[in-house]
Amino acid sequence: MISTPNKSKYNPMLMKVALVSVLLHVIAGFVAGVVTIATHIMKEEAQFEEPPAAKDEQPPVEVKVQIRQQAPAVKMPNQLRMKPVANIAVASVTVDLPSMSDSFTVSAGLGGLGGVNLLGGARGNIGLGISDVSVFGLKTRAERVLFVVEASRRMVLDKKGGLNSYRVIKDEISGMVENLSAGTLFNVMLFQDGRVKLFRPRLVAAGVESSQQLKAWFAPVNSDLSRIGIRDGKPALIQTKVEKYPRFYEGMRAHPTNQAVIQTALEMNVDAIFQIAGDHEGFMKIRWKNTPEEVAAAKAKRETWLADPNNSAQFKAHEAEVIEMQKRVKQAHEKHNVERAKKGLPPKVLENHLHNNTKYFGLTWKTQRPDIPPPHPPHLWQDETGIRRYYHELMQQLYYDRNIKPPSINVILFLAGDEQFPQKREDKVKRFTSYFKGKYRILRGENEIRMASSAKNTQQ
Repeated sequence: MISTPNKSKYNPMLMKVALVSVLLHVIAGFVAGVVTIATHIMKEEAQFEEPPAAKDEQPPVEVKVQIRQQAPAVKMPNQLRMKPVANIAVASVTVDLPSMSDSFTVSAGLGGLGGVNLLGGARGNIGLGISDVSVFGLKTRAERVLFVVEASRRMVLDKKGGLNSYRVIKDEISGMVENLSAGTLFNVMLFQDGRVKLFRPRLVAAGVESSQQLKAWFAPVNSDLSRIGIRDGKPALIQTKVEKYPRFYEGMRAHPTNQAVIQTALEMNVDAIFQIAGDHEGFMKIRWKNTPEEVAAAKAKRETWLADPNNSAQFKAHEAEVIEMQKRVKQAHEKHNVERAKKGLPPKVLENHLHNNTKYFGLTWKTQRPDIPPPHPPHLWQDETGIRRYYHELMQQLYYDRNIKPPSINVILFLAGDEQFPQKREDKVKRFTSYFKGKYRILRGENEIRMASSAKNTQQ
């Protein structure tokens, strides 16, 4: 007999566990749903429905409101304190700037760049201060200009127009400086018998202030008979020594001439030089320094001449008459100027030469001047060919070796109306200015120098 297995019965404990598990899952699901609704749905902006308008009321008028964001208030400190610049500590810094001999000009304006080395001595510029300069009809373009004006007595001689003509020269230079571009650099050098006087130690920028200062500085020069020439000028001591020509350097240092004046001007590192003079000899007048033997020989010759009793007596008599003749010339001069004033003429300007003045007033000497040997050794002058060769080496050393363009030199020669100036001498001036790529012009008397005035033609 086969027996049938008994049917299994559910375990009550197991059923409770299952129910509890299901219940926990339902509760967990419900909590999760609530959290989800609170996180995603409840965060949305609340929507409000506009209540229906009452039947007896009109809908409100729409008003536009502009909301501006208010700037945050800045809280100011109770006290404001300013610290003076002088009290700010700055670290010590050494700045080495190039000197005028090694200068680099940066003026105001646009233009071509000149020079090749800022600190190696080359003169450069960016063209801002270039001016069209016109002096008594001679024109050029330059950024660094030097005016070399003779102030000696021969510039104000009566036959050249006297003090009035020199006033025209001063007005020409001063008026031209007023018209220069603000970036142009300039200077004025007065010269007389190898001595010079500068407006400023170095080039200065053109402008209202500098032009007014120039007028005040220039005004007293040759303004009246008591102010003829430059009494406080200094010898034109050249600075550049050309090794091939040591005697030129020593000679011009010991005996400055107009060539020393020109070399001093060339050493100022400019673009253009305008020289106004009462005489000019081109490449001439460089005196060598005498050797000790030459000095001793000249002294011995003079002592020998004075040792002769006849020569000594004539010399002493003439020297005694010099003082008396100076008084006679002064009296004749004063009387002559009174007569000129009655005719509306300016005072007569005499030469700085006693014997020429005695001839002018018809005065005679009781004792003629003896032909006494000079107290100094003989003058040893270099010829034109030698001076040109010297300038060639000088320009090489000052400019070409430093890749700098040399300046042009322009000459205005101011002569009297009837003054003799042979063609040979004019040719020397022409060769001089041509060498320096400049021009020259000869003006005679007050009328010509007035008509030639061209400062108004200077343009920036």
